[in-house]
Amino acid sequence: MRGLLLDTSILVAAERGEADLEELIADDDGDLGIAAITLAELLVGVELGHGRQRSRRRAFVDEVRDAFSIVAYDERTAEHHAALLAHAQRTGSPRGGHDAIIAATARATGRVVVTRDRRGFEGLPGVRLR
Repeated sequence: MRGLLLDTSILVAAERGEADLEELIADDDGDLGIAAITLAELLVGVELGHGRQRSRRRAFVDEVRDAFSIVAYDERTAEHHAALLAHAQRTGSPRGGHDAIIAATARATGRVVVTRDRRGFEGLPGVRLR
């Protein structure tokens, strides 16, 4: 599989009007997706919201679900995840737990990570960024 995997940071920026998703994905003809953990991170924002904010966040998550494939954490992703965590330990460059899952999902599916948080992904073998 090929395409883009959108990180939570880019989706939150789009929701806030700080990033233009159309511009970021315009030149990609592959499948557009998000990791299942990214969906969970967005849903935490819904759960923590109140009133209008919660409704607005829920509507955004529903749009994301309709627009992008949700890429599951499966056995293949688990193998890539373990390899990336081992690499991070060996090199003394720890990563956030969710970033490592997103990176593993991208690597396992041959996708490019679209992110505003390059530090969470740079230097990980086989992980490409935009």
